[in-house]
Amino acid sequence: MKLRVATYNIHKGVSSIGSRPRIHALKTAIGNLNADILFLQEVQGRNDLLAAKHATKWPELGQHDFLAGDDSFHVAYGMNAVYDHGHHGNALLSRFPIASFDNQDVSDHAFEQRGILHCVVQTSAGMVHCFVVHLGLFAGSRRRQTAALIEAVTKSAPAREPVIIAGDFNDWSNDLSDDLRASLGVTEVFDANLPARGFGTYLRQLRGRGPKQQPARTFPAAMPFLQLDRIYVRGFAIESAQVLHGASWARLSDHAPIIAGLQHMPAAMEKA
Repeated sequence: MKLRVATYNIHKGVSSIGSRPRIHALKTAIGNLNADILFLQEVQGRNDLLAAKHATKWPELGQHDFLAGDDSFHVAYGMNAVYDHGHHGNALLSRFPIASFDNQDVSDHAFEQRGILHCVVQTSAGMVHCFVVHLGLFAGSRRRQTAALIEAVTKSAPAREPVIIAGDFNDWSNDLSDDLRASLGVTEVFDANLPARGFGTYLRQLRGRGPKQQPARTFPAAMPFLQLDRIYVRGFAIESAQVLHGASWARLSDHAPIIAGLQHMPAAMEKA
């Protein structure tokens, strides 16, 4: 089974400058990705202020239901941040049925509400565990939230079942990937992008200072230089991975989306 998956922080459906509505353009752009499963962050379930201000440009539905369309996607929404005029969180859009979902609060302090949305998706090759993640802005928070993510995956996703973890990790220093690889046996979709290996690189590897696997740069969308967004997989071969950035994407959100092509590997799961 082949899957096309994407992760995208949609910046609450408004432009990064001026907070102008972008939700209709986002729906078109997301549809053009032709993804089977979409991992979305900063999705507005409700915002009364923006709905009143932009009455003709703001959908009556929550953004997760609006982006899913009438029958294009199954959808699950994890409400994380709640305020007087609305709420936002993570969402999963899937062309396959969502058998179950659960949202775990991993907020580390009162100023950042964060969650892990776990969905079990029923694909043609069996169940796939999907985790939508948006980690905090502070290093200590991210470490504790990563520990909670590792515990959640370990408890809920048996070793022989495939896993996709995707979202905005805010991990610009790339400190978390090694823990996820070691604890969960996952691979990040850009792990193959290592620097050219000359003799000097070989010597550094022998001393434990070889090239560090680097995720893609996804922020800001117009000209990315920070590595914030990730897709980690277990039980899949990675056939392709791409960041979509530039002026057209910068008009939609401050993050650039990642799109990846995956091939399910049941034999690898049987050996796990």
